[in-house]
Amino acid sequence: MQPLAASIRPKNLDEFVGQEHLVASGAPLRVAIEEKHLFSFILWGPPGVGKTTLARIYAKTLNADYHELSAVSAGKEDIRKIIEEKNEGSSPDLFGLPGEALAKSGPKVLFLDEIHRFNKAQQDFLLPYVESGVLTLIGATTENPSFEVIPALLSRLRVFTLKQLTPEELIRIIDRTGIEMDGEAKEWVSTIANGDARQALALIENTQKLYNTVSVATLSKSLQDTHLRFDKNGEEHYNTISAFIKSMRASQPDAALYYLARMVEGGEDPKFIARRMVIFASEDIGIEDANALGLANAVFRAVETIGYPEAGINLAHGVVYLSNAPKSKAAYHAYLDAMEDVKKHGNLSIPLHIRNAPTKLMKDIGYGKARLNDKVGQGYEKYTKEDLLPEKLKGIKYWKE
Repeated sequence: MQPLAASIRPKNLDEFVGQEHLVASGAPLRVAIEEKHLFSFILWGPPGVGKTTLARIYAKTLNADYHELSAVSAGKEDIRKIIEEKNEGSSPDLFGLPGEALAKSGPKVLFLDEIHRFNKAQQDFLLPYVESGVLTLIGATTENPSFEVIPALLSRLRVFTLKQLTPEELIRIIDRTGIEMDGEAKEWVSTIANGDARQALALIENTQKLYNTVSVATLSKSLQDTHLRFDKNGEEHYNTISAFIKSMRASQPDAALYYLARMVEGGEDPKFIARRMVIFASEDIGIEDANALGLANAVFRAVETIGYPEAGINLAHGVVYLSNAPKSKAAYHAYLDAMEDVKKHGNLSIPLHIRNAPTKLMKDIGYGKARLNDKVGQGYEKYTKEDLLPEKLKGIKYWKE
């Protein structure tokens, strides 16, 4: 018997719930699917928001020779077998229904779940097949592909960002199950599931099997038995990292170490933790401690080369330092203010005298005439007091010491 989540999996975009920015009328992924555009892409978002379902809908529309692999367990040989396999017979049933098997007449599509788990060599192996079109790749990841996918491969993939499902969207999915539940129970599940439809459906299914009735009381009892697993895939990932950052921001190393230990014990990727520490070093500490960014980068490099379990020691070292460091968001806020003006005014004209002047003509018409290095005595005058901002912004101060 199929799991509940599989039995109610949407078979087309009209049944799909959520991700309106991608699948609503005229949205990019809906247009690509309806027009049968063949291209490789990545679906990036939290767990249980429809990444696998969208990949299957896309493959079905293309009448594709469809294959699914998990990067956790797959390797080069698994990919090589798919590439070398001839398009004969039929692909596996995509939606668990009779008559849904696809003739292998379409393109060869590989859905690679958790693509961030592939190392550089494995991603390099994929590259020529994706580039040549032999393989249409759909990657799925919960991690930022900018960090986890090699640039050469990422440049050949379009990235679609998926959002956490809202409680209202989760209730719409719950209604598709046909399981009798009152409104209070639906609302309870939609809140505790933290935007993850798979977890919501698994909890409902387990509760019905255990207690033969689904209510807030039985749901709560059922959750106790699976709480750690549930948190690890849902709340653990988002709420704990939030508590971790806030504890360092509040200069509370004890709290930060506790939340670090929870993430390490839960199997969180050490590089994910270290990346957040690198961001924190500039965003929250900034110029108050110039060593913070260097230390955070050293921690990232250490966990990248060492791995668990010893990498936990490197993370703890960095956490204590960053927690105790003085904090300043001045540089970060100055950057945000400058970004607001860029968005508001667009590309304002850069003053001619500080533009690059690689040709004589450009020099003749005033490019590059600024004298920022005029000789003064035995040394050089390094700076000018002249405001170098575009004319419209002269006098503005983003950086406030």
